Amino acid sequence: MEVIFQSFVSGLPLLLIHFGVTLIMLALGIFTYVLVTPYNEITLVKKGNPSAALSFSGALIGIAIPLSVAMAGSVNTMDIVVFGAVAIILQLLGYRITDLLLKGLPSRIENNEISAAITMVGIKISISLVNAAALSV
Repeated sequence: MEVIFQSFVSGLPLLLIHFGVTLIMLALGIFTYVLVTPYNEITLVKKGNPSAALSFSGALIGIAIPLSVAMAGSVNTMDIVVFGAVAIILQLLGYRITDLLLKGLPSRIENNEISAAITMVGIKISISLVNAAALSV
């Protein structure tokens, strides 16, 4: 039992550091997402727009999935930062390309069309799954 406890105590600081760094990366990714989104989702969410809330939730999940893979596959904290940054860039690039290809989708989310938001969430999560798989190779 003492060996298990010592293992826990010795590994806990690294776990907390990796967890904290990944949460910081998630916050930076979401902050950047808010800057590059063609409409202000947070304002729309505050006004009670369910479509914007769905889309923003999809972005949160979409950025968190590849970041979790980056953390799981990391050897050290720098791995999380480097591969996390790559994951965020790829994710945001995918979101931006989607906005450009499906020009009407962002404005439909602004207008609270749930079907557009559900489509956007599906796209965001799909991109994140491919992104996460690429990171795990």
